[in-house]
Amino acid sequence: MPSGDALVMRYAQVLWDYHNTETTLDNADIIVGLGSYDLRVADRCADLHAAGLAPLLMFTGASGNWTRNRFAGSEARAFAERAVAQGVPPEAIRLEEKATNIGENIALVRAELPDIKRVVWVTKPQTRRRLSATLHVAWPGIKSMITAPQHALAAQPVEDHSLDAVIAEMVGDTWRVAAYPDKGFQSPQPMGADVKEAFDALVANGFTGHLPATVRSLLDR
Repeated sequence: MPSGDALVMRYAQVLWDYHNTETTLDNADIIVGLGSYDLRVADRCADLHAAGLAPLLMFTGASGNWTRNRFAGSEARAFAERAVAQGVPPEAIRLEEKATNIGENIALVRAELPDIKRVVWVTKPQTRRRLSATLHVAWPGIKSMITAPQHALAAQPVEDHSLDAVIAEMVGDTWRVAAYPDKGFQSPQPMGADVKEAFDALVANGFTGHLPATVRSLLDR
């Protein structure tokens, strides 16, 4: 079934609501934006900086499967350029350009800023739960507040990342939320029957592109 199908969209909304968690924001030492294909994360960081939430920004991210042909350099650098265009002074921005996944985002930011105590993290809406679960394990000793661009599922697709890709992304992240605690990568997360039903239905409808290759091969048997 294509993403425009009403049943597919109902299941996709279930996963969007599951992953798109929010925490209360307060003043922090720094705002950290996680690189991705979605420059609206940089816009959200710029807005929070303009509102006085923190004096500094850091953008973290190398270049991934979804961004090698989208940005000339690293995700972090592209996000920084976007933030400067939104009015953030260049001297208020730090870069981390090596991370290739959420665990590395956190670990490398922590290595750069070992003494900070309060961080506002900004990521894509559908990545918030994974980020929160990873922070519980990778950097539990600080106050972490997590936010994202404020829009609905229908607005999440961007050029070169379609709604089908967004749905596949959420399916893959749902699998990771379930599997990664046993690997020590994330804290365990509650997962209701509605989320499991949506995951199974979307897998059955072919939204498997963001699952690990080993998992896809098992599903294809």
